[in-house]
Amino acid sequence: MNGLARHAASSRKQECTVRSLYFTGALYVAGYVAGLVFFGYRRNWIQLSLWLLLLPVLKWAYLRFFPQLSKWRGYGRLDDALPANVSRSPVEVTFYSLLGCPFCPIVEQRLKTLQKQMDFTLQTVDLTLKRQISEEKNIRSVPVVEVGKDRLVGNATTEQLARLIGRASGIPFLAQSGTP
Repeated sequence: MNGLARHAASSRKQECTVRSLYFTGALYVAGYVAGLVFFGYRRNWIQLSLWLLLLPVLKWAYLRFFPQLSKWRGYGRLDDALPANVSRSPVEVTFYSLLGCPFCPIVEQRLKTLQKQMDFTLQTVDLTLKRQISEEKNIRSVPVVEVGKDRLVGNATTEQLARLIGRASGIPFLAQSGTP
C-alpha cells in the first residue's frame, strides 16, 4: 500500500500482531474451558467459581491498567498530550482494532478526543471476528488508523494522529504539543 506506514517510537514496538492475538485468544478460551471442565469434573465448586470469575477479571485488569504497566513490560511510557491547536478536517478515519490488544483502547480514546476538535468521521472496525478483512487489507498488526491511502500502525500519539488526519484533508498541522 502506498502512503504512510509508520510505527510509534519506543523501547519495543507498541503494536500487537494479528496472528499473536488470535493465537493467545484461542489459548485463553481453551484454557478457560479446560479449567471449567476440570474443576466441574472434580466437583470443586469453590475453585470452579473462582476460575469462572477470576480469569476474566484478570484479563480486564491487564487491559485496563496496561498504560501503568507498560513501562515495566518494556514498552516505555504511554503518556500523551492533546495538541495545542488543530484544524477542522472533514475526512473519514477508519480505526482497526482487535480484542486483547492493550494499545487499541488507548488509540481509540485518542481518536475520540481528537474527533471532538477536528470534526472527522470515525469508523471503528473490530477485526476479532472478521479475519478476512485483516487479510484483504493486509493488516498484520493493530492498532491501525487509516485515512485515505495513509496508515499509521501501532500506538500513535495524539499529535501523530492529528498530523495524519490533517494531511489527508490538505490542512497542515498547526502546532506542536506542549510536551517535550
